[in-house]
Amino acid sequence: MKNFVVKTTANAGALAVAVWLLDKITLTGDSTGKKVWTLILVALVFGLVNFLVKPVVKVLTFPLFILTLGLFTLVVNALMLLLTSWLADKIDLSFHVEGFWTAVLGGLIISIVAWALHVVLPDED
Repeated sequence: MKNFVVKTTANAGALAVAVWLLDKITLTGDSTGKKVWTLILVALVFGLVNFLVKPVVKVLTFPLFILTLGLFTLVVNALMLLLTSWLADKIDLSFHVEGFWTAVLGGLIISIVAWALHVVLPDED
């Protein structure tokens, strides 16, 4: 359970950094508390997308991973971020990613920040 909380916290922090750095990734809310709650819910959706959908996409696009020496990971991460944005819209969360190239840059930022937070945060079960 602790590992789940740590991963969700790292995802929320990484998403917050991406929202802060990129103008075309938006998170709106009336108050700071509402924004934090929305960010946590979006982090849960993002984690669920990465857990359920990303492995299937990686298996289906494995030849592209080999051909591009792993750079296709940026495209897959962007697609997962766009899917998270679409799902957030469907469940009425105020999180939006505008455009594919913003999603590529956002996915790169989220990957780097989440990795750094996973190094810092404890992860024992």
